[in-house]
Amino acid sequence: MFVRDYMTKHPVMVEPTTSTVEAQGIMAETKIRHLPVVETGKRLVGLVTRERLRIPPAKLSSLNVWEITRFLSNLTAKDVMVKGKDVITIGPDATLEDAAQTMAKHKIGCLPVVEEGIIIGILTEVDLLVQLADLLGVGVPGVRVTIRVPDRLGEFAKITSAIASRNWGIYASGAIPTPKQPQSWDIVIKVRHAPKEELIEVLQGIEGQQVIDVRET
Repeated sequence: MFVRDYMTKHPVMVEPTTSTVEAQGIMAETKIRHLPVVETGKRLVGLVTRERLRIPPAKLSSLNVWEITRFLSNLTAKDVMVKGKDVITIGPDATLEDAAQTMAKHKIGCLPVVEEGIIIGILTEVDLLVQLADLLGVGVPGVRVTIRVPDRLGEFAKITSAIASRNWGIYASGAIPTPKQPQSWDIVIKVRHAPKEELIEVLQGIEGQQVIDVRET
């Protein structure tokens, strides 16, 4: 799964001279939280976020109401944006795993997608959550099972073989290290057209593995 296939193409953008009032209006109308700032040719020069549009009270404390109004009306995207050199970006051929790792490392909510400095899309934390939901088969009826397995080769093959032997099929799966148990993994699978009780019986028969949770979705 690559960034180019899941990013939002042709994202809403603003110019450096766009007023912050207009930027706020655009965000409210389009229900977005990030606005790439571009110059001629869609060259990325900055990024406006909702946090950047929040003016610290200390900056306004010494001003009267008219001065505050004038101050806010004169602010532009260039004044509040994250400068281009500080914007974390990603390329379209990066994997979604790389994107997720980058966003988590830098604690950011989006990644402008660029090619040679030109913005071609944007990937947000919401995009990643949607893909995670799809990866785990959210919205498709079936039986969701969490199985705890030892951290060794061949454990997932045991699960697939047991399910295949009953002519059932796994249509979604994922795995993560078991919290606080470094010697085991939790595997989540979703199976369609399998009676819940029969599925539990088959999986509980796999030696060395433990069925942790079963629920119909």
